[in-house]
Amino acid sequence: MEVDIEIDGLTNCLVNRITGEECDTQYRLISKTITKADAEKLKAEGWLFDWSIPHSNGYEIYELLIKGSDECQGLIALKHIRDQLYTHVDVVESAPKNRGKNGKYQGVGAHLFAIACKLSWDVGNEGFVQFKAKTDLVEHYRETLKAKCTSIVMLP
Repeated sequence: MEVDIEIDGLTNCLVNRITGEECDTQYRLISKTITKADAEKLKAEGWLFDWSIPHSNGYEIYELLIKGSDECQGLIALKHIRDQLYTHVDVVESAPKNRGKNGKYQGVGAHLFAIACKLSWDVGNEGFVQFKAKTDLVEHYRETLKAKCTSIVMLP
């Protein structure tokens, strides 16, 4: 899959666009397998991706939350490729209410990638993260995340 998420800002926490309030975050692993029925429910709520696919392909899915809340602000699917020392990000998505310049919270996309980097570090992959960007977002990721393009990546 290709990653298609706009990084709207690098923030220390999520920022409510209306009030300017800074909200601390936390994240957690979704341990329950996301079924096709679960994915259809998410689509009905406005999510764009079929989140059952990454789970069926062995990816872990994490959700980003405001501290003290169970309301999901975004999801990221990743897999640690330990023999090549990087973590592969398959799908990243802001919750429908956070999408675009008028979304409720700023900083969701960057926080999701930060989670991937931290988890990569925690498993011994030294924080290296790999993903395939949609062509029109490559420059955006270079500017906002300081991402670098590579030409050859071997996935298992």
